[in-house]
Amino acid sequence: MLRIGQFTDTFLPIVDGVGRVVQAYAENLSRMGHQVTVVAPMYDTGYQGGFPFELVDFMGAGVPGMKQYKVGEAVWDAHYRKRMRMITLDLIHAHSPFTAGSEAIRLAALRKLPMVATFHSKYYDDFLKATKSESIAKMGTKFVVNFYNRCDEVWAVGKNTADVLRGYGYEGEIQVMPNGATMRAATESDIREVTRRWNLGEDPMILFVGQMDRKKNILTVLEACAELKQAGRKYRLLLAGQGIDMNAIGQKIKDLNIQDRAEMLGHITDASLLDGLYARATVFAFPSLYDAAPMVVREAAVMGTPSVMVRGSTAAEIIRDRENGFLCENDPKDLARVLGEVINDPELIRETGEKARETIPVPWQIVLETAVERYTRLVALGKEGKLKDKRIRVI
Repeated sequence: MLRIGQFTDTFLPIVDGVGRVVQAYAENLSRMGHQVTVVAPMYDTGYQGGFPFELVDFMGAGVPGMKQYKVGEAVWDAHYRKRMRMITLDLIHAHSPFTAGSEAIRLAALRKLPMVATFHSKYYDDFLKATKSESIAKMGTKFVVNFYNRCDEVWAVGKNTADVLRGYGYEGEIQVMPNGATMRAATESDIREVTRRWNLGEDPMILFVGQMDRKKNILTVLEACAELKQAGRKYRLLLAGQGIDMNAIGQKIKDLNIQDRAEMLGHITDASLLDGLYARATVFAFPSLYDAAPMVVREAAVMGTPSVMVRGSTAAEIIRDRENGFLCENDPKDLARVLGEVINDPELIRETGEKARETIPVPWQIVLETAVERYTRLVALGKEGKLKDKRIRVI
């Protein structure tokens, strides 16, 4: 039995891929008999005793313009420090290089613990969007690389994602550790409820699930759907999620005159309803150029729904065109072309969706068996005194 700390800057109830990955790690590792402690900024998670793992949160402040996120310095929270002193850990796993990551580094150095960190996101893109400055974005990536250099082992969620981190300047070894999926099925009643609630009838349904953020390339989906409407094609577009650009996306729907075809659903908290959306969808449209290994594509595949993604994007690493999904160019007209070809071809959708279910999602149990092997190796190295120096260094 291992005592594992999972450190993250996003957690429930955030609709965020990293937070959901941490939740999956914590729940499945707990079921496997390990003792798990999640460390995260304080969110409204309801009754914390309902989790099969320990949640130790620290005071956090909201991020301007991104009300669903919080950041904070754990070391300043006396209540957090008191709780953590009562918890014994064998290993620390960080899922962010920022505030939770800094606390992970601090504790690992203080307790002389092995530490692994997963690289999830294209941080340069985030820095550039937030600051509009290439020089500041480059400085931010140096900070990120400095963080991963202090870890005993670095994981990436895909080969292309590992290449992104190397492109930032990281020269160490990277272990590819893909995200898993919870294998399940939607019920007929879930699917009927989706059809009834949004009055879908027999129309083909295009689905997007994720943050309402321009970086997800959502405007390309909207413009493609406008092309489909102009061509006289029947369809419905449902967009589930919340985020910084909700108002702009809503306005774009009106500007394109597709408000009779497109609907923003907001944050879906009901897991059965979300499963019903995935299962009822004809196709999942996810042309993001930002995402590394999107959980939502795996969740759609679990329900037998194929995805349309941009050819050559990091996110599309798992897609084989017209075999387990569909690829398009990063262009609204080409996305419209692909969507137009597939939404009225039920046999192609069925075959591609079945292949997506067979080839894309890997059960979390299998993924985490490998993770535990890596954890155990690191704990052994720690006992041999072969850990990295985690003291903070000036960039």
